[in-house]
Amino acid sequence: MKRQRCIMVVDDDATSRTMLDRILSAAGFVVEAVESAEAALQRLADFEPDAFVLDVEMPGMNGIELCQRLRADARFRFRPILMMTGSDSAQTLRRAFAAGCDDFLEKPPTPLVVTARLGGQLQKYEVFRQLDRVRQNLSRYISPRVRQMIETVVDTGRTPPPRERDVCILFSDIRGFTALSQKIEPGLLFSTISRHLGAQVDAVYRHRGYIDKFGGDGIMAVFDGDDMAWDACQCALEIMDLAERMEPEDGVPPMPIGIGIHMGKVVEGNIGTTEHLDYSVIGNTVNLAARLCGYAHSKDIIVSEAVRAAVNDPALGFVDPREAHIRGLREPILLYRLSRMETAKE
Repeated sequence: MKRQRCIMVVDDDATSRTMLDRILSAAGFVVEAVESAEAALQRLADFEPDAFVLDVEMPGMNGIELCQRLRADARFRFRPILMMTGSDSAQTLRRAFAAGCDDFLEKPPTPLVVTARLGGQLQKYEVFRQLDRVRQNLSRYISPRVRQMIETVVDTGRTPPPRERDVCILFSDIRGFTALSQKIEPGLLFSTISRHLGAQVDAVYRHRGYIDKFGGDGIMAVFDGDDMAWDACQCALEIMDLAERMEPEDGVPPMPIGIGIHMGKVVEGNIGTTEHLDYSVIGNTVNLAARLCGYAHSKDIIVSEAVRAAVNDPALGFVDPREAHIRGLREPILLYRLSRMETAKE
């Protein structure tokens, strides 16, 4: 059953309130009628109508001032507000629209005008609410960087061209996932992986990075600030701490993680077709970070020489230096295992 919409009518004139109550009730609305702006604000402490009809001229706080108060309240920032007046003063109209009202009704109100104008504003508001719900849910599926790019395209009508940037890339991966997936019931496995990846995502955003993509049992995160290498290292250490402290679910063994970090130049831009695009970073830096993640053993954080050289923090240890042959590279590269210094000394 469709919910009846509630309209708050604020007017000091009892006759006007009664007329609006009859018109709106006959149109299927629930009406909450009060005699002053002060009474309206008191009622709104625990009540949220779908729209407002405010009289402009009222003793004490007038309708324009009340409209400003409503727009300052996050609950009513976009709710339809119609002002009602017997004056056709251009100055009054300008002040009312500047305060945030959506439309005007003339006194005395007529049923056709009231229902048509109010109905039109409610339809617009419903479209806005649907778009806002889509936007909020979309934010859960895409990174802030992608959302920012989409908003830029909407504002300018142009897709930004690819650009070269310096970033730090972190890849994580759950070791032995394939074997685990063959032993654990799918629903339990999915919830466990989701819990682990959720903790990693939160850690990435706490350290000023963003998620570029999920890789089934791991993530690809990008850090691009002035301290991007330090941010990525701190994030990796926190992810390891979280994994260690995470209580395993019944029947699920611990899920050890391997992490690889590398920094360098990438190309950032839209990849794909007009039918389906992915805004991502690509290049040798990304490939090498992924290779380092594959090179890491269980509970290892493997970083490149570029990352070690960029971090100047005595609290971080870059230990076990070794040359390694990485698939896809002709020459061996120097790698380190990242740890905190107190751990490295033990």
